Order: sequence, then C-alpha cells, then structure tokens
Amino acid sequence: MISRLDIEIPADGGTELAAWLFLPRGRGPHPAITMAHGYAGTREHGLERLARAFASAGFVVLVHDHRNFGTSGGLLRGDIDTWQQIADWRRALSYLEARPEVDPKRIGLWGTSYAGGHAIVLGAMDRRPACIVAKVPTINGYEQGLRRVSPDALPALEDAFNADERAQQRGEAPRRQAVVSPDSSVPAAYRSQEAIDFYLQPMSAGYWNNEVTLRSTRAARMNEPSNWTSRVSPTPLLLVVAREDKITVTDVALAAYERALEPKRLVLIPGGHFTPYLDQFPVAEAAATGWFCEHLTMPDA
Repeated sequence: MISRLDIEIPADGGTELAAWLFLPRGRGPHPAITMAHGYAGTREHGLERLARAFASAGFVVLVHDHRNFGTSGGLLRGDIDTWQQIADWRRALSYLEARPEVDPKRIGLWGTSYAGGHAIVLGAMDRRPACIVAKVPTINGYEQGLRRVSPDALPALEDAFNADERAQQRGEAPRRQAVVSPDSSVPAAYRSQEAIDFYLQPMSAGYWNNEVTLRSTRAARMNEPSNWTSRVSPTPLLLVVAREDKITVTDVALAAYERALEPKRLVLIPGGHFTPYLDQFPVAEAAATGWFCEHLTMPDA
C-alpha cells in the first residue's frame, strides 16, 4: 500500500515548506521524484493523482507547496518570487536526498507551468537531478505577456506596476489582484474559463485564496527560463506541450525544445494548458512515468 506522510521542510529565513511524501511498496532505497506546482498553484490543485501514479510505479514522491501558498509558511501570502521558489525547491531536493528511503543518485524533477520553467532552470544549475520533466512549462514571460496583454492595455498595466512600487516605497503593503476572474473590471492574472475552473476546483476550506500580489505578475513577465534551456544537457529533459496552449504558448515551448540539447524528448498532447490534468491526464502521466522509469530505474530492476 502507498502511504502519504505530511511533512515540513526547513527553508531559508525560518520558513517551513509543507509537503506530502508518498512512499511506494517494498524496501528501499527507491528512486524518487520531487514535484512542484505552477503560478499560484498548490498541492491540492490536482497533484495527488499524479504523485500516486508515480508512487505506484515504485518512486518515492515529494510534493511541496511554495512558500506563501497552501499550508507552507511565509508572511506575505500570495506573493510569488521566482528565484525564491527555485531556491526553496533546491532545499526540497536536499531534503529528499537525505531520506533513508531514497537513493540520492536517482532523483528526478517534475514541474508544471510556472514550475515547469523552474525545473528547467534548476536542472541547468544543479546537476543532482538525474532527469527532468517540464509539463506545459513557462518558457518566456515576456513573450507570453505580449500574447496575453493587448498593446492598448499595456500602458495601464505598467502604470499599475509603478504605482504599486511607489506605494511599497512609502511603506504600504504590496497591492493585490485576483488569480482568476471572469469580470474584466476586476484585475486578475487569468480570465479564461478553463483557468477559472482549474483554480476554483473544490479543495480544503481555507487552503487557497483567489489572490496574488500584483508584483508577482511583474516578476512573471521578467521570468525567462528560455535562457537556460540549452544548459540543461546532459541531464535528460522531457517537455510535455499542449497543442492549443494559450497560457504558456505552444510555439514558444516548441522553439525552446529545438534549442535544447540532447538527450531530450517532446510529447505533444491535444488541447489547452489545463488538459494534462483533465482528459489528457493518462497521456501526460504515461509520458512522465516512462521518462522517469527510463532514467531513474536500475537496469536490473
């Protein structure tokens, strides 16, 4: 039987990262996978199903909430600092290495959306992971911003960013916006129905708030994992890309795959950004599980 433990991982500044640790059947040490969610996402946004699939295949699986989200610590709730999230994930990797159930030489990274970009950056700067899966990853925040914000709306967005910065200089708290909203009069990161359905899915009461700092959006527009794609090699990289992705943008992801060096593999799936969690889950799960089995399983296992 697969067991799930609730754990906490010490991170910088005394912050504790809340996480699930899934343990497979049998005696270890086992290969392992460390997982993280995307922009404003938490463990309860559909990751347990995939983590259990990986554990059923024989992997120890660690799934953490980013600081300021879920039940992880962090004083500024809803704030997304790209480089802090990457540093925290590196600490989660170190934690996983030290677990007695884990073979530290056989650990893989799995990230989705915003954390799919993190996985690329972390895999390029840290040679401990034996392989990487980046699902519908953020590749270039600037390019994505050009697609999602019309030129006419850009001056107002820049004005909002600058007003927020000036307010913080005066000692005010960072300003906030919704993560999702269908109301165009409400500032929000996402407006599509598929994003609204995904983020507002049922979960534990009080676990997630539909709110993020405005400066998180500014940071996202400066986030460019594309600069790191060619540096991941020789660590094996799997990209899972949705054909009609309007959020992390299909053609930008495909161009990044072309820049990546071997060993690499591309899996194209039908649908938009959130289909890997929904009707295309079996395809995305099988691709990731196969990649981890190929690169983390002992030859005689």
